[in-house]
Amino acid sequence: MAVFTAVSLDDVTPWLKQFPLGKAHSIKGIASGIENSNFFITTDAGEVVLTIFEVLGFEQLPFYLKLMRHLAERDVLVPAPVANDQGQLVVPLHGKPAALVSKLAGSSQMAPQSTHCAAVGAMLARMHLAGRDFPLQQPNLRALDWWNATTPLVLPFLDDARAHLLRAEMHFQEAFATCAPYKHLVRGPIHADLFRNNVMFDGEHLTGFFDFYFAGCDAWLFDVAVTVNDFCIDLDTGVLDAERVDALLGAYHAVRPFSADERIAWQPMLRAAALRFWLSRLYDLHLPREAEMLTPHDPMHFERILRERIAHAAPALPA
Repeated sequence: MAVFTAVSLDDVTPWLKQFPLGKAHSIKGIASGIENSNFFITTDAGEVVLTIFEVLGFEQLPFYLKLMRHLAERDVLVPAPVANDQGQLVVPLHGKPAALVSKLAGSSQMAPQSTHCAAVGAMLARMHLAGRDFPLQQPNLRALDWWNATTPLVLPFLDDARAHLLRAEMHFQEAFATCAPYKHLVRGPIHADLFRNNVMFDGEHLTGFFDFYFAGCDAWLFDVAVTVNDFCIDLDTGVLDAERVDALLGAYHAVRPFSADERIAWQPMLRAAALRFWLSRLYDLHLPREAEMLTPHDPMHFERILRERIAHAAPALPA
């Protein structure tokens, strides 16, 4: 993610001695995203990813790291957290919580085709099923309560048309959250940020999901909607590619069949997933934190997607 906290090789060398990785040889900041400070570190044991958490606290982080370990133990392709010599997964660095995880092989597929989308759909369903017996509970911290808190903060920066869209969609989503199908949706741990830059491939072979630091317990369908809204669209217009949508949803359904309530909730949930990221991008643009190498994402992208989901129905979930 973005680099808010600078870390040098001299900083990390003594800190790394508590981990079974040997000596650090190089460190490189990762200049993408907007939430944490991330670095690649090359060690005697190979390359790992260091994350310094800028928003999440020590009390919240065990959920994310233990979830990743839980999933990895059940053959879901995710980075493995590295414990220190005391068995701790979260260790202070520069006074902030920090963690190390293994680096996945491959690279992100930024122009996914139907085969990539099918692989993502199948792995996402496996991830949801694998998380059913995860014992820790933490809500999705970017769900409706956060939307309600954030909306009045960003409204002063919007023109009349955008302000009207935001208010109208918030009213729609608040009503949707009270309906019976929404309340009956199956829930559990979700990734909540499964964009194409958070999935690794070696050719058409999926090698893993990463960046679980927006994860929480929420409707599994929300996770599917977030993923479809990124993997299955034309990036310039937000229009869904029906072939990619069908590939992702069909592969997911083959592993974990969708319910009748999920089929009813599908169209509103796609709008909810678009709203969540429109809001967060508006917040990051207009109320930014200082960081090195930080370029906020364009909120217009998810505004277009939201308008598109309101105007046109997406392909239905398989029955």
